[in-house]
Amino acid sequence: MAVTFPIMVQNGMTNFVSLLDNIMVGQLGTEQMSGVAIVNQLIFIYYLLLFGGLSGVGIYTAQYFGNKDDEGIRQTIRFKMWLGMAILIIFSFVMVKFGPDLIGLYLKSESDTGDLAATLNYGLDYLGIVIFMLPAIYIGTIFSSTLRECGQTFTPMIAGVAAVLTNLILDYIFIFGKLGLPPMGVWGAALATVIAKYIEMSIIIVWSIKHRNTHTYLRGIFRTILIPKDIVIKYLITALPLMLNEGLWSIGIAMLNQAYSTRGLDVVAGQNIANTITNIFNIVFIAMGDAVAIIIGQNLGAGDMDKAKDEDRKIIAFAIFTSILIGLLMIATSGLFPQLYKTSQASHIIATQFLIISAIAMPKDAFLHTSYFTIRAGGNTLITFVFDSVFMMAVSVPLANLLVHLTGFSAPLIFALIHSADLIKCIIGFILIKKEVWLKNIVKE
Repeated sequence: MAVTFPIMVQNGMTNFVSLLDNIMVGQLGTEQMSGVAIVNQLIFIYYLLLFGGLSGVGIYTAQYFGNKDDEGIRQTIRFKMWLGMAILIIFSFVMVKFGPDLIGLYLKSESDTGDLAATLNYGLDYLGIVIFMLPAIYIGTIFSSTLRECGQTFTPMIAGVAAVLTNLILDYIFIFGKLGLPPMGVWGAALATVIAKYIEMSIIIVWSIKHRNTHTYLRGIFRTILIPKDIVIKYLITALPLMLNEGLWSIGIAMLNQAYSTRGLDVVAGQNIANTITNIFNIVFIAMGDAVAIIIGQNLGAGDMDKAKDEDRKIIAFAIFTSILIGLLMIATSGLFPQLYKTSQASHIIATQFLIISAIAMPKDAFLHTSYFTIRAGGNTLITFVFDSVFMMAVSVPLANLLVHLTGFSAPLIFALIHSADLIKCIIGFILIKKEVWLKNIVKE
């Protein structure tokens, strides 16, 4: 709990403010909320590409910290800088060049509900501003991920909480035009998000500079930006499968959502509402995944395999148990949250159905999430790649498209069937955990 509680607080605050942000944009109308939701789905791919690439080398960071190797940690930070910069440049180019086409993929509805042209324009307005926050996400993620991997979860929590509170206040001022400012609608939501991200980045950097003498791995990071070739190759072998995994997985999620969106704009709005609320309820088992990455990674780096096995079992069990309780609470409240949005009644019903299905699937998701991080902690990124994104692209996405185009099933029913297919992954994950393929000390090897 010492490791995970700050992560839960940060994630909880972020997702709660995201909910309030979502509700405020939702007051503007279905088209505005759907346009913003589609762009955020695309930005989500950037987040996960960064997360995958940086957390791939972060496996080494956690084990170097367990092995008390400061220079090893510095090398991982330098590698994160180069890899993150490449992701930033490529993703920014794709958004500038192909943004309208990508947003348009979600607006090829088989029904006539909603103004698709207006939704596209609102999405482009939002994208034109939020694209400027990408550098702040890149720099902030480098330092916050390193601090977490070294057990310092409190500072990223403070930075994250400050950012989301700033976002919340500025959202209210900018969206609705308070304190003498004109109402800016989706432009205001985008501007508030950009400012908040730069505040979060600044807090983390200032803290890192001030504490480099007590956290000695932060000293001398920029003495050189060069990394020995053999180390680069070693990190790439671990990082690229994870980056590819997270990238393909996020693209897979986007493709699933695009498949659901063919059932109409009400589905886009309803699923956006459900996703925002589900993220709040998911914070416990998401934090348990971070706990696996940090605690188990450090135990493996220290060579204490028995402790790693024991604590991993406990973390997975705790994640599943809490997700059952939280899922029940989520079902009980599933009909209340959608009523906060000024969208169509159809989108409210769809959101409620998506929420109930997500709640039922939560114990399954908790097991898959902690299993994924367990396998990853030992550096088995190729196995996690097959376990996660290959399954997504080979099973989930084709199944969703077949169901969308060959049946008349509703979007919530298709969503439930996709979740059911994940039970195959649960069996594979259980076998991999039991076989102990993850029990490796990669920094000593």
